[in-house]
Amino acid sequence: MRFELASDPRSGSTRNPQPQTRNSKPETVIKALIFDCDGTLADTMPLHWRAWQIVTERHGLHFPEDRFYSLAGVPSRDILKQLALEQGKSFDPLAVAFEKEEAFLNHLGDIEPIHAVVEIARAHHGKLPMAVASGGVQKIICLILENLNIRPLFDAVVTSEFVKRQKPAPDIFLEAARRLNVEPRFCRAYEDADLGLEAIRAAGMEAVDVRVRLDNPR
Repeated sequence: MRFELASDPRSGSTRNPQPQTRNSKPETVIKALIFDCDGTLADTMPLHWRAWQIVTERHGLHFPEDRFYSLAGVPSRDILKQLALEQGKSFDPLAVAFEKEEAFLNHLGDIEPIHAVVEIARAHHGKLPMAVASGGVQKIICLILENLNIRPLFDAVVTSEFVKRQKPAPDIFLEAARRLNVEPRFCRAYEDADLGLEAIRAAGMEAVDVRVRLDNPR
């Protein structure tokens, strides 16, 4: 499925396409775009789920698929801390998170782009500053972007290591806007997860839920 944004060719800024009425508020001029990665730019969520199945079985953890999707955007280490606390397990969350990421990397060659969203990034490359804001780790997210040949599209890649508070806190999107040198209110951000959309709105940005525009039900 293809969807596009209307652009002002003179300024490179992006405007909402809805017509104004006399009583409507002035439309916000979008000066920067920010994208989540997993499930937004890259079709990685089923591959992450496979990796989670391996490590949770190895460590005797109960982690159903619906809960995995509900926690999309939360760093693996934080999910593991929560599971250990809930289920009375004792392990190093960072070490097990590393196991999970290594299991995911085995599927790196299977990753496909989410074309409708990547097309938006390609269409605005060189016209608007753009960043990635992901709850993943820098090494993995950069490998995904490089594997899809889209890393050069983005001026910044902000991952969980760079902020203290994770989604649904707004920090990661605010940090992305700071690195782009654009006020949050002039940013549009794309997400596929409820926690990420909550974070975008908390940051004062325009939120786009890519799930409503894609044939992929996730």
